[in-house]
Amino acid sequence: MVLALIDLQRIFADPDSGWATPGFDRVIEPTKALIERFAPDVVFTRFVAPEKPAGAWVPYYEAFPFALQPPDAEDYQLVDEFKGAPTLDKTTFSAWGPELAARSDGRLVLGGVSTDCCVISTALAAVDAGVHVQVVEEACAGSTDDNHRKAIDIMRLYAPMLEIVSVDQLR
Repeated sequence: MVLALIDLQRIFADPDSGWATPGFDRVIEPTKALIERFAPDVVFTRFVAPEKPAGAWVPYYEAFPFALQPPDAEDYQLVDEFKGAPTLDKTTFSAWGPELAARSDGRLVLGGVSTDCCVISTALAAVDAGVHVQVVEEACAGSTDDNHRKAIDIMRLYAPMLEIVSVDQLR
């Protein structure tokens, strides 16, 4: 089983960012508890802008031009609590792909931000691939508290392939 921590980056933590995630600070302690439990089977992901957006990503980055930064930009770095950890970089909302698949044994545990975008995208892609997914609710935050709750409720519809759990409920 692998723990994937989705996009715990400055661009989502900074209250002045166009992608600020309210509640980001409250996921830090549960995330540290998860890392203790799963180390060394932990993967941090980073959402980064592509060098040249294509397709539907063109209007997306027209709406969010501040995000068109190189992967080494300060905004795209992990927050200080996790700084220096190796990352799996992605230019899509979902982090699911061959790299995570190779590290999972048919089971994946998720935490991170935002629940209603990159977390749910990763969870559903992994479920479609036949992986059992557990999303740790208190280790996630959404673009708003309401959107977080809505995403959690949507993911509950995928039971038993996808479970919403607390740190204490992990098995």
